[in-house]
Amino acid sequence: MKETAVLAYSGGLDTSVAIRWLQEKYGMEVVALAADLGQPGDLEEIRLKALRIGAADAVTLDLRQVFAEEYVLPALKANALYEGKYPLATSLARPLIATALVEEARRRRASAVAHGCTGKGNDQVRFDLTVMALGPDLRIIAPLREWSMSREEEIEYAQRHGIPVPVTAESPYSVDENLWGRSCEAGVLEDPMVEPPEDAFQWTVSPHRAPEEPLYIELEFRAGRPVALDGREMGLVELITELNRLGGAHGVGRIDMIENRLVGIKSREIYEAPAATILIEA
Repeated sequence: MKETAVLAYSGGLDTSVAIRWLQEKYGMEVVALAADLGQPGDLEEIRLKALRIGAADAVTLDLRQVFAEEYVLPALKANALYEGKYPLATSLARPLIATALVEEARRRRASAVAHGCTGKGNDQVRFDLTVMALGPDLRIIAPLREWSMSREEEIEYAQRHGIPVPVTAESPYSVDENLWGRSCEAGVLEDPMVEPPEDAFQWTVSPHRAPEEPLYIELEFRAGRPVALDGREMGLVELITELNRLGGAHGVGRIDMIENRLVGIKSREIYEAPAATILIEA
């Protein structure tokens, strides 16, 4: 009987290639888990994509409310900004996704979990430590730490195996999105002397194309929690989503930074976080 690995699946290049790679390398059945954390996109289509690539099963989990209440809100109350700039969108999400991986692995009686983190970033630590704390008996497989493929070679691998991916050699960005923000790296962004091209941004309009007239909004907080926008009470998920839309339309929330990573290297990251920028400033 084949062993089963539960893979944190985003539908992007790395985790799409990982489905086929895990099957080839370890002979495992792969269950793809896609978490809805408020990011754009069709989660059902992502689930079906995993099945088409070859996953034995694929599930989606709506974690938006948990993410907003138990992860984003405490960070907002702390005005949490990494190195004074980055509002920790991806960072906050990883422990929640890892927890969901362990829970799904228990339901499936799987022997392993897998994720698409590289060996150079902080995300691998967040995933690994959470899994080791909650499921110390589970094997952790990080394909990107094992294979020797470059980004371009991954794209070629995907093309050879008929794996549809949303990147090309001309636009090879690695992107992560959730309710609290969007991160973008790789490609030309790895050169800190290069100004980020406009195609690296998806949530925010260029300040050159933003409206000439300012937009005034009124936010109401209770005990550090945002509860209303322009006099209309909203749930936390709805309010953050609306602020992302409003702020993005005015070019608010673009962050370009060289950050320090836990493993001792520096990395250039592009972030878009309209709602986080507005709420922390407020």
